Amino acid sequence: MNTLTIDAAFDGGNIEVLDCGETSATLAIRKDHQSDFYQWFYFRVAGIGGRGIELKLTGLASSAYPDGWTHYRAVTSEDRALWTRAETAWDRDADGGTLTIRARPAGDLAWFAYFAPYSMERHHDMIAEAAASDGVAHRVLAHSLDGQAVDCLELGAGETQVWLYARQHPGETMAEWWMEGAIEFLTDPAEPQARMLRERCRFHIVPNANPDGSRRGHLRTNAAGVNLNREWAQPTPERSPEVLGIRNAMDASGVHFAMDVHGDEAIPAVFLAGFNGIPSWTEAQGAGYSRYAAILERRTPDFQTRLGYPVAPKGKANLTMSTNQLAERFGPSHGCVAMTLEMPFKDNDDLPDPVQGWSPERSKLLARDCLCALAEWLEQRAS
Repeated sequence: MNTLTIDAAFDGGNIEVLDCGETSATLAIRKDHQSDFYQWFYFRVAGIGGRGIELKLTGLASSAYPDGWTHYRAVTSEDRALWTRAETAWDRDADGGTLTIRARPAGDLAWFAYFAPYSMERHHDMIAEAAASDGVAHRVLAHSLDGQAVDCLELGAGETQVWLYARQHPGETMAEWWMEGAIEFLTDPAEPQARMLRERCRFHIVPNANPDGSRRGHLRTNAAGVNLNREWAQPTPERSPEVLGIRNAMDASGVHFAMDVHGDEAIPAVFLAGFNGIPSWTEAQGAGYSRYAAILERRTPDFQTRLGYPVAPKGKANLTMSTNQLAERFGPSHGCVAMTLEMPFKDNDDLPDPVQGWSPERSKLLARDCLCALAEWLEQRAS
């Protein structure tokens, strides 16, 4: 038998090989550059030969979100198109916290990841296709520290300024799968809800706010080890040019509605986080947020309001986070309703899928429901 060959030297890859044998390997996740964050992994295993294999990822009790490993199952694929869940076990006490993945691929080659990857190449294909669609404009809002473009797609002729942005945390790849679904929906000339939204709104869409972290295989930070969703109060060209470029563009357009798309490691559900606790909070703003959440909950069983993050007390909102900053920044002038959408790395426990768990496909479908909820929200707002 030949020893397994494991590597991650590709777009978004992340793994360190500590020991490797004929059917098993001991591995570790590399930390984000200049940061202690680590949780994202993505690697390839070659030389399987149809055998059952066992992969142990060690040292995870000190990872960014150790509670995220409980009841978590890794994703695997042989064609990098369909990602299914592998048999996975978590032992907090073994070798500093060990996640054991067992699989028996049919062929010689398989990929394993924390969630279905969304590569920068796929990002560029999506941007190219969308930019060629009727009525869509493209512009570059900034360049990252590695020199990559922060792309923005714009469409629609309405007065309501809607900002959709994703992947501030690059390991949360479900966020860009959501964006793919949103862009496909909004650029579909036959989709009646999209037509109505394009008439009422001007959309500004940033599918990937952190291209450096995405390409480097980071969980949460950019090339400088900076968590972009803690930079919105005072972004700088030296630390966070991505946020600076996006926020400057928002200042130019104004913001009526904003959604920041993310993934959550621990909570097995889809949920929203709002802007309670901002200094300028008003009942009208809060009611707008609550009304949107109620509409979305009615529209899809993949969304719920029971589980979520603790609500900040009055005046205690963290204004370095984008949702709070935008609601505070554009509330007085635009009545801005901002929110963070969170999808699970695990599954939606209210509607579990034993084969795929939460998946790219469900992320894309959720985007459609979110946008249809926005259309209904606007109808009620106008009445």
